[in-house]
Amino acid sequence: MSEILPFLGSGLIIFGAFLLAIAMTLVWKIIGLLPKGRLQHSWFFLLLLILFFVISYCLYAKYSYVNISVTADIVVPIIFFLGAIFVYIVCNLSLKTTRDIMQIYILKQENNTDPLTGIFNRRYLDNYLNKETTKAQSFTLPLSVCLIDIDHFKNINDNYGHPVGDLVLKSIAKNIKESLRDSDVLTSYGGEEFVVVLPGTRVSTSYKLAERLRKNIESLQVAIPGKSGQNELTVKVTISIGVTELSIECKDYMCLIKNADTALYRAKNNGRNQVFIC
Repeated sequence: MSEILPFLGSGLIIFGAFLLAIAMTLVWKIIGLLPKGRLQHSWFFLLLLILFFVISYCLYAKYSYVNISVTADIVVPIIFFLGAIFVYIVCNLSLKTTRDIMQIYILKQENNTDPLTGIFNRRYLDNYLNKETTKAQSFTLPLSVCLIDIDHFKNINDNYGHPVGDLVLKSIAKNIKESLRDSDVLTSYGGEEFVVVLPGTRVSTSYKLAERLRKNIESLQVAIPGKSGQNELTVKVTISIGVTELSIECKDYMCLIKNADTALYRAKNNGRNQVFIC
C-alpha cells in the first residue's frame, strides 16, 4: 500500500493541474467574449492566478511523490484535486452564463436598433423618452427634443433608387450621431425622420445644436458608388428640424413629440431647410 500512495498522490495532483489548465482555456474564452475594460482585466488576473496554481500543482506533484509514505499524507492531494474540480466547474458555469448574457444583450440590441442605420429605433425611443420625461419632472430638469426630417427624400428614391436612398439615410444618421454629445440619444422615427433627445438641455441650446446639424447636412455630399467601384456622382440633401422643450404646458413625452412635429411642419411649410421652435 505504501508503494501505491506516492503514485496516487502525484496522480491526483497532476490530474488536478490538468483540470486547472482546461479551466484556463475557459477563462480565456470568457475574456474574448467580454468588452474591454475593468471586468475583462479582472478575468485576466484570474487567468494568471490559475496559471500560478497549475505551476504549484506540478511542483507539489514532484514533492508528494517523494514524501508520501502513509495514508494520512494523501489528504492534501485529495483536497488539491477537489479544489481543481471546483475551479473547473465554476469556470465552466461562468462561460455558459457569459454566453447567455451576451446572447440576451445582442437580442436586446437588435430589438432596439434600426437595422439600416444602426441607431436606436422607435420602440427604444418610446421607452427611453418616457423614462427621461418622468426623470426630468421628478428632479425639475430641462429636456428637449429635435424632430428631423430629410427634405424631398421621396425624390431621391424616385430619381436614384432605394439603394441610394438607404445610403443617404445611413450617411445622415452617421453625421448626426457624430455631432452629438455622449448624453444625447439619436433614434429613428420612421422613414426619413429622426429624433434627437437632449437630456438636461434647454430649448435655446437645442436650437443652436439643431442649426449646427442643419448646416452640417447642408454641406454634406453623399458619394454614390458606380459599377466600377468609383464614385459616379454625389447627392446633396437638406433637413428640416422641429425643436421643443418639456414645460408646464407640455408634461409628457407624447406632447413633446407632438410639439416637435408641429414645429417641424412649420419649418417645412416655410420652405424647408430650417429650424423651428414650438
